[in-house]
Amino acid sequence: MYFQQLLGGRDFARINPVAGQMANFVYVIGDEATRECVLVDPAWDVRGIYDAAIEAGFAPIGALVTHYHPDHVGGNLFRHEIEGLTQLLAIKGMKIYVNAEEADGVKAVTGVSETDLVRVASGDTLKVGDAVEVKFLHTPGHTPGSQCFLVGNRLVSGDTLFVKGCGRVDLPGSDPDEMWRTLTRKLATLPDDTVLYPGHDYADRPTSTLGEEKRENPYLRVPTIEDWRTMMGR
Repeated sequence: MYFQQLLGGRDFARINPVAGQMANFVYVIGDEATRECVLVDPAWDVRGIYDAAIEAGFAPIGALVTHYHPDHVGGNLFRHEIEGLTQLLAIKGMKIYVNAEEADGVKAVTGVSETDLVRVASGDTLKVGDAVEVKFLHTPGHTPGSQCFLVGNRLVSGDTLFVKGCGRVDLPGSDPDEMWRTLTRKLATLPDDTVLYPGHDYADRPTSTLGEEKRENPYLRVPTIEDWRTMMGR
């Protein structure tokens, strides 16, 4: 398996100060034998991301979407127009894999069509090349259709789980109670050696393990939903 973590403002969108401030991670996941890959949350500098995959010797054949916010899929964010899925499809036609509950949001934010999308459910899998399997995990809370991707022992978590943090639950479409269930009843049950790859570089390191997060991340350690609601100020 080929797995590359790219950081906005450093590896792509180098001259875009907003991209540097947002510190989005994009991922390239590929099969070393077939040289096919998928791109996770390609936004900000789509040509730069696409070319990074090509330069590594891989052909992008699909895009995986963690959730519909413009900094992950493209669109208008605080009056900033961000490149994303629409520009990717203009470079090369491919399917976009999105949770079924997030598909309408992705279409509304980016303008892509239903025929561009593959609606997936939690537990579905995607084969990249001959040997790499991506498992889709529905992880609502930050948005209704947020999803994470489990690739071997790697968890690509989007804005659901960060190193020492978690995604916001005060935005339109967010659900604090669902986030508690996602974090404590789903992600916290994954093996300790699972390596966490978040959607943003918000901590003192770009990756962690679930074992470390279970010990150090307070959002994975809230025992009851009543305690969680107090923590969230509800």
